[in-house]
Amino acid sequence: MQGLRHFLFRRAEDVMVALAGIMFVAFVIQIFSRYVLNAGTDWTHEIILITWLWLIFWGAAFFLEDKDHVKFDVLYNLGGEKARRTMALITAIAMVVGFGISVPATWDFIDFKKIRGTDHFQIPMNIIFGVYMIFLAGTIIHYGLRAWRLIRGDSLAQLEKEEEV
Repeated sequence: MQGLRHFLFRRAEDVMVALAGIMFVAFVIQIFSRYVLNAGTDWTHEIILITWLWLIFWGAAFFLEDKDHVKFDVLYNLGGEKARRTMALITAIAMVVGFGISVPATWDFIDFKKIRGTDHFQIPMNIIFGVYMIFLAGTIIHYGLRAWRLIRGDSLAQLEKEEEV
């Protein structure tokens, strides 16, 4: 199982590298055409926006660990192991339920966006915004597994250690 997880993690990294590379090349072309050729290019702006959107949500879906999220953890840090486990479980379940409830409305909105394409490449907007569904799925799976492991009895220290791998 660890080998499959490592393989999938590396492929997700490959997507991130490709997106960042495409964004960088488009940025360099934009700078070159604007300041050297004195003729701006709108299509590079579109590529940069699309790759930026995908980088943010793809990265959040596959690379953010629980410790990377903004937290108000004053009460959490005051509690003992049992209290922290309980709060972590409640949070994980709330995340699964909250994001799960948003799936149908999000899908409807993204599906609606297929009626329009991007300005230069005519890429359907549902493809552009479809990365948010990947983010939702990744987040729901992450917190669902976290909740399951907490219910099963895994310690918080063990969960955090495994997330770092």
